[in-house]
Amino acid sequence: MASRRAILTATSLAIASIFAAKSPCLVWNVTASAPVGLYAVSPAEPLRIGELVLAEPPASARQLAANRGYLPEHVPLVKRIAALERDRICSIGNRILIDDRAVAIRLAFDTHHRPLPAWYGCRALGRGEVFLLMADVPDSFDGRYFGPVERSAILGKLRLLWRP
Repeated sequence: MASRRAILTATSLAIASIFAAKSPCLVWNVTASAPVGLYAVSPAEPLRIGELVLAEPPASARQLAANRGYLPEHVPLVKRIAALERDRICSIGNRILIDDRAVAIRLAFDTHHRPLPAWYGCRALGRGEVFLLMADVPDSFDGRYFGPVERSAILGKLRLLWRP
């Protein structure tokens, strides 16, 4: 337990450095959604599909993640840009589609059998919206559960520098 607390504290401090330093800076990722390691953070613009980014989740998702122990409350997410303005995103049943192509499955429950949030429907992303998704990580807590986010939630692009 102490080891986990130390790791989360170190991660929180590293990510908090984003707010104290000018880009680029460094962050340490320990989550399972992206490779564990040291990342350089650079300015977010321009964004491209497939880029790994550091992002603030919506308030409701941040609170749920903190309450369930997925991530400390003030630690941003490490996710990929899956869709940008004008891309069409859909949530139909348990499937997530982007421009009519199935890209991910949404789970109904987390690993502790607690229900996960869901959004439903189809829509084109508006100006200033992005969709974050780690399609290759089936249990990633991402846009499949909380939908699109504002582009302003993107804190920077990430580039892996070192893996332990």
